[in-house]
Amino acid sequence: MPFRSMLYVPASNARAMRKAVDLDCDALILDLEDAVAPAAKAAARAALAGRDEAGPTALVRINGLDTPWGDADLAAVQDIACAGVVVPKVGSPADLDAVAARVDRSLWAMIETPAGVLAAAEICAHPRLEGVVMGTNDLARALRARDRPDRMPLMAALQTTLLAARAAGVRAIDGVCNALDDPERMRAECTQGRDMGFDGKSLIHPAQIAAANAAFAPDAVEIDRARRRIAAYQAAQDEGQGVAVVDGEIVEALHVATARETLALAEAVAAKEGR
Repeated sequence: MPFRSMLYVPASNARAMRKAVDLDCDALILDLEDAVAPAAKAAARAALAGRDEAGPTALVRINGLDTPWGDADLAAVQDIACAGVVVPKVGSPADLDAVAARVDRSLWAMIETPAGVLAAAEICAHPRLEGVVMGTNDLARALRARDRPDRMPLMAALQTTLLAARAAGVRAIDGVCNALDDPERMRAECTQGRDMGFDGKSLIHPAQIAAANAAFAPDAVEIDRARRRIAAYQAAQDEGQGVAVVDGEIVEALHVATARETLALAEAVAAKEGR
């Protein structure tokens, strides 16, 4: 299934939780951590216990086990309708081990510290891990990086984590765009993340969903090129040739594999959207 768009929803916000069921994002991160004030943690946890499985795929982001709320979050997760647990500020596989020992859900790791980036390969290799989510705000703060539209100060961390995720065969979700009133910056970040190879983008507002869904799905041009590459390569194979040429470019087996992945993603998106 596609994970083009993953929207954070504060579990303490009853109105946002109700509206989230009808949103067209691919996944929700029901948040017990940063988006919930300390005084509201218990109420947010109780609210999640009563939700059903309607709406997009739901993950629950717990508080760290080194906080006053982490243990209670973990105790509650087993009774919450969700597809997995998002573990914040993962710095080593041991952080995932501590959660895996107490819940039987799939795990997602937030990579949002220098330690997490440097241990990304070991974290991504964890047997219970389904994916990683970049926590770019916390990471930028830890790096003392300046906010730049091109995200240049974060490139090394983004690429290191993406390499680790691809080596381990797990999903990789780009960090949030804070510029709610700048749709051009949002589109640019989505395009950049997709060009790098991320599977999708984490979001902080429903208004960002459309941009992420569009950027991380193949467009008509990509789908057409994929089909023509597959057809041309098959024709070349039938003639005993090892390569084909499409639009003046060499097409080899690796390009065909990529084309098939493009079509598979396009089909998954179409199935989700009922097309």
